[in-house]
Order: sequence, then structure tokens, then C-alpha cells
Amino acid sequence: MEFVKIPLTDTISVTHLVSLHYFEFANDFFFEGEKHDFWEMMYVDKGEIEVMADGAGYVLKQGELLFHKPNEFHSVWANRKIGPNVIVVCFESVSEPMSRFENKLFRLNDQERNWMATVMKHGFATYKPPFDHPRVHDLIKRDDAPFGSEQLLRLHLELLLLGLATRSDYEAPTSRLSSAAKERSDDELMKRAIAFMEEHVCGSLTLEELCARLHVGPSRLSELFKEKLNYSVMRFYKSLKIERAKLMIREERSNLTEIAETLGYSSIHTFSRHFKQAEDMTPSEYAKTVKARVL
Repeated sequence: MEFVKIPLTDTISVTHLVSLHYFEFANDFFFEGEKHDFWEMMYVDKGEIEVMADGAGYVLKQGELLFHKPNEFHSVWANRKIGPNVIVVCFESVSEPMSRFENKLFRLNDQERNWMATVMKHGFATYKPPFDHPRVHDLIKRDDAPFGSEQLLRLHLELLLLGLATRSDYEAPTSRLSSAAKERSDDELMKRAIAFMEEHVCGSLTLEELCARLHVGPSRLSELFKEKLNYSVMRFYKSLKIERAKLMIREERSNLTEIAETLGYSSIHTFSRHFKQAEDMTPSEYAKTVKARVL
């Protein structure tokens, strides 16, 4: 008698675990953000957190879970009222149904919370701590890890994903859009942009390079600078250069040609033109003023 062997298809398969964390954040915790080429699952076990993902800011409450898709820039911070407890699991999966989790927010039911708890249980049993350090990502397997614990972790993670993939009662994160969270995410983006420009004021920097570093689109950053400062991004960058040039002139440690070279200008003529546009006088004229000699 010949038996027919039927292959079992994996609908959602997790191929690699990247990191697993249980954080107990302080009420003033802030993470400036990152993006990476794998999935990140964030679950609020206590309190609430504010999240920014690809420019949208919103609030995530206790019992809710959010997915960050690969290459989505995201940041997170506490609301300064209560220190939240947050589970973060990062993993790789190339299964097509993972697209069902893009831009979706779920409130876990009892079964799903049990699956989440079991994922963490097997994770704690399999890998060495710390699990609460935001900068420690490497998972090192314990010598005394129980038999089959890695597979049990993966299976329960896949059970959770399969259960969520069949649900229709999810929320689009934009339905939770928080004006306060959006404003804070905008403010943090501005701070990071200005800090990066100040760090690279002695050199050259393009809008494209700045946006690539910040993982933000040129149009959004340009709109933000116009709204907050009434400046274009690159005009603000040039103003930083001019302020640095004025300081260097006052210090009298370098001549104008050296200052132009230090600040990344292609020539002394370009430097002088930009300086005159900003200050209504040439660098040489500024050097003769009382202001340059007193401040």
C-alpha cells in the first residue's frame, strides 16, 4: 500500500530572532529612534507610551501591540507621568502574510496575552540576561537552556502572529493620532536635525545627506523648518556657518581664507558672498567692527 505524503505549508514562518526585551522604563524615558531591516513588535504591558513611526505620532496604551515594518523609522518615549513596561521582540520573517501587520495596532485578548507571555517565558529560559538594557541586543544562549526551548519560543511567536493575522478588529495607528505626540516627535526631529548640522558645520552637507541620516523625507523636513523657524533647511545650515565664521573672526586665530576652508566653502569668494548676504557686510568689514572686537 502506498501512502500519499502531504507537505505542511508554513503560512507565517519566523526565521531569525534578533532581540527580545522586557523594559521597565522611567517616566521620562526617551529613545531618539532607529530603523532596521527586520520586524519589530512592541507591546505595552503597563502604562502607556508615545510612539512616532514614519512621521506620525500617537499613543499606545496598556494591552496594545504595534508592529514596525522593516525600514520604518520609529522612536518611543514615556509620557512623563508613569513609567511604562514594554515588551519588544525583533525578528525576521519574509512570509507574504506579514504585510497584514503593516500600519496596524492590536489590543490583545486573553489567548494572545498568554502566547506573548509564553514567548517571553521561553526567551528568558533560553537566553542570558540582560533583557532590560536598550543597548544590548545580542542574544547569547544559556548553557542550561531547556530542551526545545528555542523552538517553543518560535512556535508561540508564530501562533501569536497567526492569531493576529486572522483578526479584523485592528486599528490603524493614525486613528490614534495624538497632536501632543506629533508635536513632540516634530520637536525631537528638529533637535536631531539641528544637532547634526552643528556637528557638521565645518564641512559640506546636502539636504539629501541630512535626510538620509535622519531617515526622513526632504519634503517633510523642509515643511517642518518652514513651520518652526520660517527658514529653509539649507538656509538655516548656512546661518550656522556664518555664526561659526563670526566666532572664528573674533577669536583671530585664522585668516579669512583658512576660515572659508575650515567651513567647507569652495572659495573665499563664495564665503564672502554668503557672509555679505547674511550680515550685510563682508567678513573683512565685520572684522573691523567694534562688535567683533568686544564679544
